[in-house]
Amino acid sequence: MAEPESNELTIEQLAAETGMTVRNIRSHRARGLLPAPEVRDRVGYYGPRHLARLRMIQELQADGFNLKGIERLLSQNVGAAEQFLSFRRALDQFDDEQPRTFTREELDARFGTDSEEAMKRAIDSGALVPVEEGRYEAPFPSLLDAAEGVIASGVPLDHALAAIGKVRSRCRSISHEFVELFLEDIWKPFEADGYPEDRWPAVREALDQLRPLSLQALAAVYRMTLSDEIEKALGKQLERMANRKS
Repeated sequence: MAEPESNELTIEQLAAETGMTVRNIRSHRARGLLPAPEVRDRVGYYGPRHLARLRMIQELQADGFNLKGIERLLSQNVGAAEQFLSFRRALDQFDDEQPRTFTREELDARFGTDSEEAMKRAIDSGALVPVEEGRYEAPFPSLLDAAEGVIASGVPLDHALAAIGKVRSRCRSISHEFVELFLEDIWKPFEADGYPEDRWPAVREALDQLRPLSLQALAAVYRMTLSDEIEKALGKQLERMANRKS
């Protein structure tokens, strides 16, 4: 038999664990957002279940839910809310690539320029995010590696950054199409059936497969269209060469 959960935290210790105030925890308890503590010798003790619930409330608030919305959500289906947030955490953990932080001097040296316009383009394209004075985070350092490689081949930095900005805009539309596939064919039927408990694993698996399969499809289509574009462009250049000779 499974051992019962250990409730060993006082409300003050629970507050310290979550970063909440005792007053907020009592308010959540009064609203019915938090299960009742285990009472021993007139003292309430809290445990893992209470910690998980408070952290879920914090995540929902970070996503823009107010307390009334959270109360309504939890009153309808606590399990569904927990599963949904586990999906969100899985998405956050999907990418193996870790962000890196660079100083402005490091970036200037790497790309051979101290252009303010180039820095603005890099920020607008999402390649860099300012984090503090003179420091910038690259959410995907491989994007900087690609830009550096393109520049090394002879493309000016401004042109490379402009291309990245355009590609990002088009990729957002492509991402929207793949997400719509998931929502229309997987999530909405699941929602319409009332989030059956036995179907959560299948929905989770479909979400886990969304990125690798969409990347595979995108890479294949890109290779196909890139070949067509290169052939078309080189054909035009060949015609120009022929015309110049004549």
